[in-house]
Amino acid sequence: MKGFFALCLTALLVTPSAYAIPWSYEGNNSPENWGALGSQYQLCKEGAYQSPIDIHGTIEAKLPPLPLHFRAHATTIINNGHTLQLNVDDRDNFSLDGINFTLKQFHFHTPSENRIEGKSFPLEAHFVHSDTKGHLAVLAVMFDVGEENEALQHIIDQAPADKNQTLPLDKVIDIASLFPTSKHYYRFSGSLTTPPCTEGVRWLVMKESVSLSSQQLDRIKSLLGTTNNRPTQPLNGRMVVQ
Repeated sequence: MKGFFALCLTALLVTPSAYAIPWSYEGNNSPENWGALGSQYQLCKEGAYQSPIDIHGTIEAKLPPLPLHFRAHATTIINNGHTLQLNVDDRDNFSLDGINFTLKQFHFHTPSENRIEGKSFPLEAHFVHSDTKGHLAVLAVMFDVGEENEALQHIIDQAPADKNQTLPLDKVIDIASLFPTSKHYYRFSGSLTTPPCTEGVRWLVMKESVSLSSQQLDRIKSLLGTTNNRPTQPLNGRMVVQ
């Protein structure tokens, strides 16, 4: 199992050419067909605890605010044809269930993949963390159109315009400003939102959103060239706590 989760983390950190089976958000290889593309992606069709979800009917559990401290630096930015992804050095971590999770990378989806009480957001960021055994925890942050986000602008300014291109970052990204002030969140068990749709991922979705300007949103859409959100999946009896 350790090797399986490690393989999934590796899949999150590579370009599309490293995948055995191509997938996309449009056409014959779009999300509704992922599970039929090959046995590696079977969970995309048959999994019981898939992500993203529409967060509703939550259970009050008085979850403590996340103890997040930001020291990591983003080192490279990739336009991999599926998303804009920033890889980071291993400095940021937080404790969850008595386990230490370290930030590995973060990336963006437009529009949002998860919904909150039926609401879709124009942009969602996923901060992918791993423990030493390769188990994953994803912190999700929603963005709403409003004031310009300086950290996001630094990302946009350095993002490769061409797909399957990786560039080094020469400006420091203030990762903290990509998170809301309040660190309260919803929590549920889910999966990767891209093939192979591996389950057992701890999901934490921040309750409050962060702003970006309409111009920034338009630029991100232009860089991606398409929407890149998987549709919401059935809860199948899962509990969402807050």
